[in-house]
Amino acid sequence: MRSQPRSAIRPGASSRPGAGGHGEVLFTLARCAPFAIALGVLGIELSPAHDLVTGPILTTTPALAALTMGPMGTLTAAALAAGVNATSATYNQSWGTQTQLIIGNFLGITVVSVASVILSNAVRTRRQSELDQVRRIAVAAQEVVLRPVPELLGRVRAASLCLAAGTGAQIGGDLYEAVQTRYGVRLIVGDVRGKGLSAIRAVAVALGAFREAVHYEGELQEVMEHCSAALRREAAVPGTYSQADLPEVLMEGFTTALVAQVPEDEVVQLVNRGHPPPLVLRQGSVRALTPSCPLPPLGLEDLYTGPPARPESYPFLPGDRLLLYTDGVMEARNRDNEFLPLPETLERIRAGTSPQEFLNELHQALIRHTEGHLADDVAMIVVDRLP
Repeated sequence: MRSQPRSAIRPGASSRPGAGGHGEVLFTLARCAPFAIALGVLGIELSPAHDLVTGPILTTTPALAALTMGPMGTLTAAALAAGVNATSATYNQSWGTQTQLIIGNFLGITVVSVASVILSNAVRTRRQSELDQVRRIAVAAQEVVLRPVPELLGRVRAASLCLAAGTGAQIGGDLYEAVQTRYGVRLIVGDVRGKGLSAIRAVAVALGAFREAVHYEGELQEVMEHCSAALRREAAVPGTYSQADLPEVLMEGFTTALVAQVPEDEVVQLVNRGHPPPLVLRQGSVRALTPSCPLPPLGLEDLYTGPPARPESYPFLPGDRLLLYTDGVMEARNRDNEFLPLPETLERIRAGTSPQEFLNELHQALIRHTEGHLADDVAMIVVDRLP
């Protein structure tokens, strides 16, 4: 495995609280609350009900903003509150009669704003420190499970790359492995549904089943079935997953997987369970090895009514290069929301590179395209057929 950093995330990035579902809605409402209060106070002050005392309510807006928006959001809310206070005093012509009260409101807003900014910085620093620590633990666990791919395996040269794009502790479930067996070199690339340590646990289960099955199962589809069965057993163990995660694990579990075999013959055999098709680079042109009969992801076998899984063979000649990857590669987007043109990108990589150099250049192309902001994890294996 390459020795460069595995994570393409910006240093110091943190996850936003309440992401997804009802939590996202509540978080958005909480961010809007300070501005809604300020506008509500302004509406009262510009109405016949301006005799109501609204100063204490207005003073709370910076404190509320500090809970969800950080220093800049807090200062913005404070400026809005001060503007509302000045506007109401001017509109109601109360500068002369209630100057002391108005100045008191300004002073209260200032004091609360300064305290809120200091508190917001302290809370954000502590939260970031905790998230960084948890993320380091998660990355270390992922590195233990995803061991380096050997550079030479029989008649192929290989290299691997893994980039974690999650924020906070949200390490993803991408996996890969390459093993030399009596049947040839066998490889797997997959993507476990979900993120965090529970996804890494599922990755460890799937890879453990693969590493064992590849040595005694002659049929490639049986290797895949071992991985599927291991994940079903893992999901059935009481207490392994929380009640919130259990329906997702039971329904989809190990979302997609691709198992490949490179025998002594000049072919590559594939069993693809809902995974992005691998690409073969031959004499400067790229071809996708799309399955003729699409199969369901692991965990969705009960919904499949088609023919049983069978390995499909494709030419893999000396000098050919095979790329196995997860969907984080093909779905990498730029600021204009455009996908990475993967085949064209591969064709532009200079000829004669080693597998590791090839992945390094592809990595740089990903970073340039996304400006360093990967939206999903990336895992890749590249193998070259030797003469």
